[in-house]
Amino acid sequence: MSLVVQKYGGSSVADAEGIKRVAKRIVEAKRNGHQVVAVVSAMGDTTDELIDLAEQVSPIPAGRELDMLLTAGERISMALLAMAIKNLGHEAQSFTGSQAGVITDSVHNKARIIDVTPGRLRASLEEGNIAIVAGFQGVSQDSKDITTLGRGGSDTTAVALAAALDADVCEIYTDVDGVFTADPRVVKKAKKIDWISFEDMLELAASGSKVLLHRCVEYARRYNIPIHVRSSFSGLPGTWVSNEPQGDQNVEHAIISGVAHDVSEAKVTVVGVPDKPGEAAHIFRAVAEAEINIDMIVQNVSAASTGLTDISFTLPKAEGKKATAALEKIKATVGYDSLRYDDQIAKISLVGAGMKTNPGVTAQFFEALSDAGVNIELISTSEIRISVVTRADDVNEAVRAVHTSFGLDSDSDEAVVYGGTGR
Repeated sequence: MSLVVQKYGGSSVADAEGIKRVAKRIVEAKRNGHQVVAVVSAMGDTTDELIDLAEQVSPIPAGRELDMLLTAGERISMALLAMAIKNLGHEAQSFTGSQAGVITDSVHNKARIIDVTPGRLRASLEEGNIAIVAGFQGVSQDSKDITTLGRGGSDTTAVALAAALDADVCEIYTDVDGVFTADPRVVKKAKKIDWISFEDMLELAASGSKVLLHRCVEYARRYNIPIHVRSSFSGLPGTWVSNEPQGDQNVEHAIISGVAHDVSEAKVTVVGVPDKPGEAAHIFRAVAEAEINIDMIVQNVSAASTGLTDISFTLPKAEGKKATAALEKIKATVGYDSLRYDDQIAKISLVGAGMKTNPGVTAQFFEALSDAGVNIELISTSEIRISVVTRADDVNEAVRAVHTSFGLDSDSDEAVVYGGTGR
């Protein structure tokens, strides 16, 4: 008997009918001889609605209490799904993140999993039950407070449980038929990928692809847990994410895996920084102490006449105010002239392990952007990724131009977003 961990996103359990549909799929897996652990997100836009409600009550909600509030969404989903499964004649037990043994650090709203002790889940499975777990949440090892893992954290919950339970596969059910070569909401001719390596998927996820969370893929690669991305709205086979193709798949590794874009970032430019050792360190230490993650960094060549330079970096829009406030505090120490903040930017990334052995990819990428009339503001590269920052208004046209330039368009409009969110 194999053990399967399944995760269902908010669009899959958005309403009563969706929950019933998910229950039937879980029961089908159980009837096929599998032990099943199902991880669920909050219904539809419940998390966003709870955040809005909290902000109406308090402009800056306390982290601990916000976590207590937000975890209610997943608890509603898990209980309703367990009821729906029992109505189909199978036994199911629901568990919160803490009851499932998801142990985290003490950082509220974006905690990291440090251990999983799924004793209660194992006991429930051995009794013949289907285990339903609330995603996105855990319990702090130190304070014993309820914590949340940040947006998309249910993906990470599912992979962490799959690793702890030594599951055969972690199935991520969403409202698209798998991983596509671009966001199907932007590129209607995006192709579904049958298999993609952890390496390429990590870059796509980090570059803005919304199907899988970066932390989830990173966790799966570390513990070598195959991920199967599928739609809960169709019976199509989906996309495998793993070290090697699964079963009898014979998939040639494409030069380019896909094009990702991200409109959730902003750019901060520190103008007139003295070009001497230690100044950049002061700037980025202040940002780090504010617990802000930085993405791309560019430092201009200093002007010979002034000995000053500009340093630009991108970060999540949600952290913009916090970052500028942290940098204002060190203005006198660093001696820079001013700060510029720009949240009307977008990042476009070309990803593919094959590009490191294929000359001309970079030139073709920039030519496609040029032909589309898209101006580039920042550039960042790795062995298997090229990322640029452009104006937010240009992003959709740029993604489509690059996708077409590299021959990624399908012959038909096969990219369907059933729930409308892409998750």
